[in-house]
Amino acid sequence: MNPDEVKRLIEAGLPGAEVEVTGDGSKFEARVVSDAFEGLNTVKRHQKVFATVNEHIASGAIHALTLKTLTPDEAGG
Repeated sequence: MNPDEVKRLIEAGLPGAEVEVTGDGSKFEARVVSDAFEGLNTVKRHQKVFATVNEHIASGAIHALTLKTLTPDEAGG
């Protein structure tokens, strides 16, 4: 997998989200800004993102995914 593929998966699962992904091979970092996170704690936000890539984590294609999840207000925009 590459960062663009991970980005597309997250965007498909969270329509309208702003997603930035860095990393290589199987370890990635993602910054995800979405209205869907409004009113949710960090754990629930992360669960929403992991749900978009879960099958790739289970298969081993993604070994690690570090997340920063923000609402648009928290992101400053």
